[in-house]
Amino acid sequence: MDPVIVVGAGPVGLALSLSLAQQGVPSVVLDESTGDEDPRPARTVVLRPDTAAMAERLGCATIRDDGAHWSGWRSMRRKQDVRRLPLRDRPESVMDGSPAEDAAPSPLHIPQHALTRGLRTAVAAQRLITLAAGSHVDTLEQDADGVAVHTRGPEGTWWRGSHVVGCDGARSTVRKLLDIRFPGRTAVERHAVATLRAELPWPGEAVLHRQPPWRSGGAEITARPLPDETWRLDWLLPPSGELVTPDTLVARVRDTLAGWCGETPPYDLLDTGVYTVHHRLARRWRMDRAFLAGDAAHLLGALGTQGLDEGLRDADNLAWKLAHVWHNGPSEALLDSYQSERRTSIAARLRAADQALPSLRGGNILRNRLPGAARGHDALLTDGHLGKGPLGAPPVYTHSPLTPEYATAQTLVGTAVGAPVADVRVTLPDGTSALLRDRLGQGRLLVMLVAPGTGVWDRRHWQSAGVMPRLAAAVSALPARAELLVAEAYPGAPAHAVLLVRPDGHLVAAFAGVWPAELYEAADTARGGTSAATPSDRTADVN
Repeated sequence: MDPVIVVGAGPVGLALSLSLAQQGVPSVVLDESTGDEDPRPARTVVLRPDTAAMAERLGCATIRDDGAHWSGWRSMRRKQDVRRLPLRDRPESVMDGSPAEDAAPSPLHIPQHALTRGLRTAVAAQRLITLAAGSHVDTLEQDADGVAVHTRGPEGTWWRGSHVVGCDGARSTVRKLLDIRFPGRTAVERHAVATLRAELPWPGEAVLHRQPPWRSGGAEITARPLPDETWRLDWLLPPSGELVTPDTLVARVRDTLAGWCGETPPYDLLDTGVYTVHHRLARRWRMDRAFLAGDAAHLLGALGTQGLDEGLRDADNLAWKLAHVWHNGPSEALLDSYQSERRTSIAARLRAADQALPSLRGGNILRNRLPGAARGHDALLTDGHLGKGPLGAPPVYTHSPLTPEYATAQTLVGTAVGAPVADVRVTLPDGTSALLRDRLGQGRLLVMLVAPGTGVWDRRHWQSAGVMPRLAAAVSALPARAELLVAEAYPGAPAHAVLLVRPDGHLVAAFAGVWPAELYEAADTARGGTSAATPSDRTADVN
């Protein structure tokens, strides 16, 4: 079968190709550039715990080497602290079966060029990925059996693939060739940006300072740490289109450092720029065998929302569905669910930002002066930056077409159906221990039994006792590949609960015990229903 064609070698395109390779699917990545990206320290990205874990799972070593987890979050207004939250660097890791309550998980802050470099290094080690540099797409054709993509060059090249995914940015050629509209709002926010090395009063903490009391502070300043005492500072610019010259930006830097430190400390200015936020959403994300992902499908970024974060979630969502179809045969319901789930999620995020912008950015003076308004605004902005609430929380696919109908055998656990599962420690079939999140992204469903006490029993005893033999038989009979895991505990789950988890980590259903028929039906729904190929017809995994 032909490989999947990925157009664009930014973080989203590289992550998609790596995720496909982990699931045994070859891909061709068409990179318009030569692959030599100039480092831009002012261009950084913030990854939420789930997307940072995804990048690490894909083999991106720079996540650990060049990224920084924040030790805390500090909000200030004028001259006063509004709130301070401690953060922990290992998100949602549950070593003893119960989540830590003392601190929220920290995002990861990393220069985008470092993230891209790490993903490129991982791609170079994958024999299932072909990276074609200097490949500019100018033609895209589809037929019943696949897609054909032509790239410009001295000789011109036609590439044949099973599907094509446009990960080629806001000016996506793939989107234009598919004639898909990209409506939305231009210049929702503008920020002056500087990356510098200096000692600030809050080492390791991210700071949001609203209405700072010095003249050039503007309405809002954000300071987010990077490794080696390096910081990225963002100043929210007025909507009037204020011209930012090098001299005015240096003045902002000096005034801000003096305002925070009492006097301007020594600093090393590494990079500067102006960042403009647009909000756009493609009308369609799928046309037959062609898909859009990342900035080609959506633009967002106001109020702490993260566009690259959502682009990586696009890749995670689409990869396992393409892999299932590549190995098992066509499933229109499964492929359609990509647009249904991801576009709906992004639309809700954009809607939440649009609704919050008028009050947060000074639309109603009377409302802003109401008691508690400032703290309410601070909480909303904090949630956006830390990946919580309507502006930042991971998506929940409650109304997904892959969600099975409720059955009496199901039970409630601490995770809602369609939401990402908590990262508990599990025991694998070979008796080794791992975190649940490390078992994701391998193209198979996960079936997890909650069995208190198994940690102190020899595996040889509990594997053949109680409900385990019946559950193992039920898992082996499922209509899609699945892995059986055992956990000592799971938040909100009763003993002997059985959780069915998608390859991208979202909960399909939880059952009160072993119910083979109901488990089979839920797994069949999660894979989009019966495929054209039966389980015995599956293509063997490519190693």
